[in-house]
Amino acid sequence: MINITVKKASPAELRSKPAPGSALGFGKILTDHLFVMDYEEGKGWFNPRIEPYQPFLMDPATLVLHYGQEVFEGMKAYRWQNGEICLFRPRNNYERLNRSARRLCMPEINVDDAMEATRQLVRIEKDWIPSEPGTSLYIRPNMIASEAALGVHVSSKYMFYIIVGPVGAYYPQGFNPTDIYVSEKYTRAAVGGLGEAKTSGNYAASLLAQKEAQDLGYTQVLWLDAVERKYIEEVGTSNIFFFVGNELITPSLTGTILPGITRDSVIRMARDWGMKVSERKISLEEVLSTAENGTLKEVFASGTAAVISPVGKLAYRGKTHVINHGKVGSLSQKLYDSIMGIQYGKAKDPYGWIEKVM
Repeated sequence: MINITVKKASPAELRSKPAPGSALGFGKILTDHLFVMDYEEGKGWFNPRIEPYQPFLMDPATLVLHYGQEVFEGMKAYRWQNGEICLFRPRNNYERLNRSARRLCMPEINVDDAMEATRQLVRIEKDWIPSEPGTSLYIRPNMIASEAALGVHVSSKYMFYIIVGPVGAYYPQGFNPTDIYVSEKYTRAAVGGLGEAKTSGNYAASLLAQKEAQDLGYTQVLWLDAVERKYIEEVGTSNIFFFVGNELITPSLTGTILPGITRDSVIRMARDWGMKVSERKISLEEVLSTAENGTLKEVFASGTAAVISPVGKLAYRGKTHVINHGKVGSLSQKLYDSIMGIQYGKAKDPYGWIEKVM
C-alpha cells in the first residue's frame, strides 16, 4: 500500500470556497491541496505526497514543454444525498491512463496506488464538493515528463499529480441540444497516431477547428476520418452516437478514437435494455441520408464532463440539418437520467461502477 505524506495548507494558504448555489462553471475553481509523486528511471515512483496547492517550479528545458510527453485523465466525485462521497468507474480511468502512458513511452502507475491517492485527496477536500443537482468535484490526474534537457528523446524523469475542483455543467446551456459543425478542412487523428491516447497533443490539434466553428456560432466540431474525410469519428472531445430506426450506432474503436468510459457505459446500458447497439463505421453520407428520410431519431455525445450531450443541429456545406426538431430525445434523456442516477446514488448500480470514498 502506498504511504502518502500529508502536509495540510496553512490558514494563509486556504482558498475561498464558492458560496452554495453559485455558478461554478467548469475547471475555473481549484481546491487547497494536490497530490504529487515523482519518478526516476531505475528508481521508480517515489515520494508520494499531498501538499498545499501551489505552482510548479520548472526548468525552461523541461521535456514536456518541448516534446509533449504528457497524459491525463478526468473523473468526478459525487456527493450523495445521504452524505456519502462516491466515484464513478475510477479504475477504468487509471487503466486508460496507463494505456495512454504506454503509447507515449511513459511509466505506468499502480492502479491501487492511484486509487488510494485519489481517495485521500478527495477526503481532505470533502468540504469543496458541492451538493447542488448536477454538480460534482472534478478530478484531473496528470503525468508529465520532468527531465530538463533538449533533444528529442524519452524522458528519464516524470511527475504524476492530481488536482481537483468543484464544477457545474460543462456547456453553458446545460443539458440542452448543441449545434455541431462538420469539419472537412481539419482532421483530429490518423490510424497509427495518438487518437486513442488521452494526451495534450490531441486537444491542441483540435483547437483551431473548434475556434472556427464557435466563431460561426456552433458549439463543437464533428470530426471525420483523416484518410477519406468520409467516416465519422468523434464530436469535439467526446464520443458520438446516432439513433437510427431501432439501432444505436457509434463509431468503432480503430485506434483513432478515445475509448470513453461514458461511451462504454452507454453501450452496456442500452444493450441491457434490449436495444440493438452497433459499433461500426458510419459515414457522414449515411447520417445525412437518414436525417433526410426521417429515420435518424437522435444524435448525442458522451463524455465524463457533460455525461450525455444531445445534438440539435448538424451543419454541413452550408446546410443545417435539424435533429429531432432541435429537442432532447427520449433515449438521450433516459441515458442521462440513468447514468446520473447511478452517479448520485439515486438509482441502483447493477454494474459495480460506484466506488465509495467516505
